[in-house]
Amino acid sequence: MTTTTPPKKEPRSLITSTTPFVHAPSLYFFLFLPSHQPDFFALYTTTSATMALLAIISVLFGWIYTVCWSASFYPQFLLNLRRKSTSGTTVDFPFLNTIGFAAYLASNVALYYSPTIRAQYAARNNNETPAVRFNDVTFALHALVVSNLTLSQYLAASSWSFTASPGSKPSRSATGIATGCAVGLGATLLTVASSRGTDPATSWCALDIVYALGYVKLIITLVKYTPQLLTNYRNKSTKGWSILQILLDVAGGLLSVGQLLIDSHLQGNWHGVFGNPVKFFLGNISMVFDSMFMVQHYGLYGDKEYDDDSEEERGGLLFDEERGTR
Repeated sequence: MTTTTPPKKEPRSLITSTTPFVHAPSLYFFLFLPSHQPDFFALYTTTSATMALLAIISVLFGWIYTVCWSASFYPQFLLNLRRKSTSGTTVDFPFLNTIGFAAYLASNVALYYSPTIRAQYAARNNNETPAVRFNDVTFALHALVVSNLTLSQYLAASSWSFTASPGSKPSRSATGIATGCAVGLGATLLTVASSRGTDPATSWCALDIVYALGYVKLIITLVKYTPQLLTNYRNKSTKGWSILQILLDVAGGLLSVGQLLIDSHLQGNWHGVFGNPVKFFLGNISMVFDSMFMVQHYGLYGDKEYDDDSEEERGGLLFDEERGTR
């Protein structure tokens, strides 16, 4: 007697093209994501509803953190407009911010749009794609625009009809930091240009320039918060420093790191974290400094105020001793 083996049934995907809440083309259009990254939404065709849900959460985290971090740039800008003055602050913060976000935007654009950079990244990270999303590019562009507007309130105060205030020129230290970043970036460019290697996995290549741009942003983030922390300590008050921008900043940091971790989980490895250390450390560094500000505001100095016309407010926030204030 001859027996026949019944044909093996293929497992039916839990997510199909008729599943409305994960219909890939509609979701692509809704989230304004370019079609050159089908690898991200290919996850929607897997048999795991959990993976699809995590992918949606990742996109939501990305856009919410973009909104939070973007909104955090406005309190100081609007306060300056209301007061028609930049007294009590210094140009160093927007000056360093502008440099940092210019570098960050260039890094994100290269990792997101450049086929060459993405291919070199894949060669170093087991054929994975960079964990950079369109919302990262959007955030960096918006941050650069607002930082430049705020910077113009100091460097071109008369154009805003502002009262002349101290601290309207970058300090020597801030200028030194900017110069050091430029020198480091230039050295990386020369090293890549002189490299004879052809394998991006083991040799210097254009990807290293992109990484150098990211590290410029990281260095800026490490130093830009310290002046305000010291000013709050000296004044024994947080008056004049918006806690709202800090709350928005910490929310953005949590969601930014959360998105990166989710994306790495979806890829099945942690190359997204280690391959994009700038985004990972940027969010964590921001949260560390934000925690310090919240301790100052809600714990140490929350119920204390000082005279708005005090010497501390009239002086700059960064490296006051260089300007001869104290």
